Amino acid sequence: MQDDALARAWLRGFARAVEEGEDRLTALDSAIGDGDHGINMRRGASHVRRMLLRDQVPGTAGELLDEAGLLLRDHVGGSAGVLYGSAFQAMGAALPGDRAGAVRLGDALQAGLDAVVRLGAAVAGDKTMVDAYAPAVTAFRAVCARGGDLGEAATAAAAAAKTGARSTVPMQARKGRASYLGYRSVGHLDPGAASTEMLFRSLATEVTAGPDPEFSYVRIACMPGV
Repeated sequence: MQDDALARAWLRGFARAVEEGEDRLTALDSAIGDGDHGINMRRGASHVRRMLLRDQVPGTAGELLDEAGLLLRDHVGGSAGVLYGSAFQAMGAALPGDRAGAVRLGDALQAGLDAVVRLGAAVAGDKTMVDAYAPAVTAFRAVCARGGDLGEAATAAAAAAKTGARSTVPMQARKGRASYLGYRSVGHLDPGAASTEMLFRSLATEVTAGPDPEFSYVRIACMPGV
C-alpha cells in the first residue's frame, strides 16, 4: 500500500474541496458563528497545497499528515485551526514509517477524533465537527472489522460523515460560538461538521480513484499491515 501517495492525494483533495467550498462554509458560519470558517479553512488549505508542491516534502504518510497539521494550526486560526491541526498531527503520529494498511488508517482516524474530543470537550449531539467525525470513524472501522476493503471503508465513512453533518441541523448548539444563540442555532448545519464531511468525502474519492488510472486502493483488504 503506497501510503505516502494516498496521503498526498488525500491532502490535495481536501485542500481542493475546502477551496471550492469556501463560500458555502462561510455562509454556514455566518448563520451561527463568526462567519470566517470558510475563509480560515481556505487559508490553511492553500498552505497545505503549496507544501505538497515543494521539491522536498515529508517522505512518509505520517510525516505528511503531521506537517499538514502544523500548517493548519498556524494558518487556519481560532478553534478550527487547533482542532484540525491536532487531528492531523495525531493521525500522523499514529501511522508507522513504512506501510500502514487500512486497519492502521482506521486507528489513525480514531486518534484524530480522540484529539478533537479531548481539545474541544465535545461529544456527539453538541452540534460540532464531532457529529460528523465520530460516525465516520465508526463506519470505517466497522467495515474493516467485518473484513471489507479500503474502498468500502472509506466510502462508508464518507456516507456516515454526510449523515452526521446533516444531523446537526435540528440540534441546539452546546459548544462554541453557536451555543451563545441558544435555540436560535436550531435549523442550521454546523460549519465544522460540513468541513469534516469534506475531509472524509475527499478520502473516499482518492481511495476509489487511486493516484493514477493504473492503480486503485479500492480493493486493498482491511488486514493489519496490508
